[in-house]
Amino acid sequence: MPSRPRDLADRMAAARKAARTPHDGFVRETFTLPRETARQKARDFLTRYPKAGYMSAVESWRELPGGKIEFTMRRLPSAD
Repeated sequence: MPSRPRDLADRMAAARKAARTPHDGFVRETFTLPRETARQKARDFLTRYPKAGYMSAVESWRELPGGKIEFTMRRLPSAD
């Protein structure tokens, strides 16, 4: 069966995502939340996965239009 344009687009998107994903052993989670909710989510993450045990950190963040915050938390996978 020939590939559909959507199949090609999905494969290209997956390849771009894989190219951007570092292979350094960390587990990453990205959130987009209102500012206060984002702050609480980061605190909860760091409480659940303390920096001393999991090397947890806010890896990156940016403010989006409308006051939302997009941020990525990272940790070692030893809690899994």
